[in-house]
Amino acid sequence: MHLAYPAVLSALLFCTGLYGVLARRNAILVLMSVELMLNAVNLNLVAFDVWLSRTAEETLHSGQALALFTIAIAAAEIGIGLAIVLAVHRSRGTADIDKLRDTAEGHDPNDTGGTGGPVVDGDAGASPTQADATKAEATA
Repeated sequence: MHLAYPAVLSALLFCTGLYGVLARRNAILVLMSVELMLNAVNLNLVAFDVWLSRTAEETLHSGQALALFTIAIAAAEIGIGLAIVLAVHRSRGTADIDKLRDTAEGHDPNDTGGTGGPVVDGDAGASPTQADATKAEATA
């Protein structure tokens, strides 16, 4: 088998994973895309190891050893990453990366960009002075 076949398949896998990392908003799908990229690297390592071992007549198989290390690192990464995503999902209720980024930067995701003042007793569109006046009338 020619070296071009696994190299093209590996490039397609890597591009698919890269697209998934850049385009997806769900953290679990981003982790799956990273796994696709790591599998593309593993395919390249093994394919080039087989190709080089035929030409150099070596039996070291360093590409396969590196692929095993990559698989072990990928397993640890997905285990820790999935645990972090599940913990964040339990605490915040979402795995959407944009919403998590907004809450990490201190922006309120429910803020509509109105007056910036506190919302008082359902007066969502009222200014703080109107809300104070309404509250004073209710207590009088």
